[in-house]
Amino acid sequence: MNYDLSEEQSQLRDSVRRMLADHYGFEQRRAIAASDAGWSTPVWRQLCELGVTALTLPEAHGGFGQGAADLLPVLEEFGRVMLLEPFLASSVLAATAVVRGGDAAAQDHWLAKLADGGTLLAFAHDEPAARHAPLWVETRATARGRGWGLSGTKSNVLHGSLAERLIVTARVRGEPGARDGLALFLVDPGAPGVTLREHRLVDGRLAARLDLADAEATPLGDPQDGGAAIAAIDATLDAGIAAVCAEAVGAMQAAHDMTLAYLNTRQQFGRVIGANQALRHRAAEMLVHLETARSAAIAAACAVDDPGSPDARADLHRAKMLIGRHGRQLAHAAIQLHGGIGMTYEYAVGHLLRRLTVLDQLFGDADAHAARLGQMIADQAAA
Repeated sequence: MNYDLSEEQSQLRDSVRRMLADHYGFEQRRAIAASDAGWSTPVWRQLCELGVTALTLPEAHGGFGQGAADLLPVLEEFGRVMLLEPFLASSVLAATAVVRGGDAAAQDHWLAKLADGGTLLAFAHDEPAARHAPLWVETRATARGRGWGLSGTKSNVLHGSLAERLIVTARVRGEPGARDGLALFLVDPGAPGVTLREHRLVDGRLAARLDLADAEATPLGDPQDGGAAIAAIDATLDAGIAAVCAEAVGAMQAAHDMTLAYLNTRQQFGRVIGANQALRHRAAEMLVHLETARSAAIAAACAVDDPGSPDARADLHRAKMLIGRHGRQLAHAAIQLHGGIGMTYEYAVGHLLRRLTVLDQLFGDADAHAARLGQMIADQAAA
């Protein structure tokens, strides 16, 4: 797929790349990951100053009104350095949930704060029993007087411990897995009945388990409007899929670049090992994996920007499947071509495999999306 960046997209990408080159080298990232905070406030502030947190938000609320395709080159740069800051959690997932599911009051209150990056929100949707089922929600919302109480458990809430508010999906009616009966709520992480247990994912990113015991919650929109809620949840998950696809391409590009540099530097028997034809073939296969993934990520971003397209849903499933599989194959090849050094914790290529593994698991792994794509084809054939 041919896709040329506009001048504005290229300039923003280059600005982000220069900033990260200065402040987010591999050793700097390792120090950030090893810190108690697990992320860098100064780096986050610089990203906010570059405008990336406002890029896709509406102009009426301090954003730039751009789409997922405009965000794609920025996310690729984040993938190259394996960014640990809460961009995906707050500026993609939570922001999309507020834009698509929030009423006017919620949008007025939160979107400008999200645009300047001064406030962080987190999206709590996945549950322990879901097993990649996108709408498996057991958390229950119960009306009590003039308010609502939430009870249930959410797993792997990205950067949940940093959030001023949690956007929680809960069921007001129906059974787990049903499309009807869902709603979005805002929960104060410090409220009674809310327990957050922070942990790190294998790539060093912050996440948390959220336990709710009749915790007080405020509806983000109309809790009885199931159609609006499911549309917002679908849009949020789709935005997340496109974002992790773009980030994965950046990580794959970094692994590919590191491997080529190593093959053209490491010498054995008086010549660089990259002169070996078998290793050159492996490097060529890595390039095929990378370019296949890049085309899929572009298709996913276009699908988010044009959700009414008849191919949008299939493009998202296909992109997540392809990038999960090709990313894993490229990362394994990168480690193998590096030899023993590729297995060490002190070398970046192994960390790229960890990041690609996490990205594959978020929002359904490659096998889950292959199954959904197959079900779509079967349904179309039966229609």
